Amino acid sequence: MNAESVRQQFQKGQIDACDIAALFAQGIITPLEFTESCLEAARNSHGIFITVTSERAIQEAAASTCRWQQKKARSALDGIPVVWKDLFDIESTLTSAGSATRASSPVATTDAALVEQLTQAGMVTLGKTNLSEFAFSGLGINPVFGTPFIYSHNGVPHVPGGSSSGSARAVSEGIACFAMGTDTAGSIRIPAAFNGITGYRASRHRYPDKGVFPLATSLDTLGPLCRSVRDALTLDEILCGSSEQLSRTPSFIADTTLLDQASSEVREHGYHCLDRMEAFGFAVQRRPLSAFHNALAWIAENGWPGAIEAFRLHASLLYSAAAEKMDPFIRNRLIQSGQLRPELLDEFQHLRPIWQHALAEELGDAVLVTPTVAHTAPPYLPLEDANVFTNTNSATLRLTMPGSLLDMPGITLPVGTTPDGLNTSLLFSLPAGEDYRLLQTASVLANALLPGNTAQGNFSPNNF
Repeated sequence: MNAESVRQQFQKGQIDACDIAALFAQGIITPLEFTESCLEAARNSHGIFITVTSERAIQEAAASTCRWQQKKARSALDGIPVVWKDLFDIESTLTSAGSATRASSPVATTDAALVEQLTQAGMVTLGKTNLSEFAFSGLGINPVFGTPFIYSHNGVPHVPGGSSSGSARAVSEGIACFAMGTDTAGSIRIPAAFNGITGYRASRHRYPDKGVFPLATSLDTLGPLCRSVRDALTLDEILCGSSEQLSRTPSFIADTTLLDQASSEVREHGYHCLDRMEAFGFAVQRRPLSAFHNALAWIAENGWPGAIEAFRLHASLLYSAAAEKMDPFIRNRLIQSGQLRPELLDEFQHLRPIWQHALAEELGDAVLVTPTVAHTAPPYLPLEDANVFTNTNSATLRLTMPGSLLDMPGITLPVGTTPDGLNTSLLFSLPAGEDYRLLQTASVLANALLPGNTAQGNFSPNNF
């Protein structure tokens, strides 16, 4: 077994970051060997990275190798490679936000707070990943830095999902074990869904956002894209510590109204997953959740409040000569955002705690299950038309926006693959602040649904 074969196993989803850390502990491979293999894959990738920090990665991996050899690992993920959406400041690099308009901006003088935390935990920074310009699209297209396409089995390019496009592709291609992204309206959950990986949107302020380029500060939050729930839970425990264990069997409310409206592939795979959950003994109510549908209706009627914040942030740029360097679709969307009612943002901030209370009351102890996106990754070529882009982007963001509006922690789990090799997923969510319960519940669920498990498998509702 060598580092490249391990990387390929990770790429295929056969192992996760925790498995790789175990190989470090056993001395089978070293963090330095694994990092060198990942860096080689990064250099051969297209559209995934904006900046590769090779020198830093080698130095950090070499130091981690020494720690493992001396049995002094800093954390359970010491030596594991991580990449950062290019909204995070990394010392001595430019934070591009995916935009050519920032080419002459000064480089960062310090690491973002979360970069610093994971560096202290021993994780290895490989570089900064591509994104939709200014993180303002759910599709992941970037005409300046290149779009890291998903290719179906027949060779058709599909969009990677946004805005954390390069982040998702880095994990799905086995270049990094973790990618830290941001999520304002779905920007972690959507690309994770399209790429068949796990994406976790944390509640706002669970992870520090100092040193992260904003989009809409009332909605922005952070989280990892990774290979497994176990990886996401391990990372969260490093950053936040652990809480009490689950004391009861998780129960779920699956919004089948939304599932019935999804594409045939998403619907079929979603129902199959719900059937398996019930076969394992999980209680699954199949009904709509009023609070979630009320949020959907409010957005449809009023517009997206985060768009107002995004417009205000970039207003001076939009009407300057530098705006000619922007993606015209993103520029147009930002300009249109300026036409929303200005008081909409204040209304949202007043109503959010009321909505959150109603959601928590209606959900009770259950976990909400919805499709992450109602369709698989759209083909790219039709999206060169502005109207198709606008309509597809709105449809792609539709089911993740309510969770953002309500600040629900959400974790996206892959549930199937189409004959063309495109991925489907389900989104599991809880009320704001219940992150650890969500991660633990998702961990129990993922373990039960591992390939090869049956309804008479090793899961028992009493195994807590």
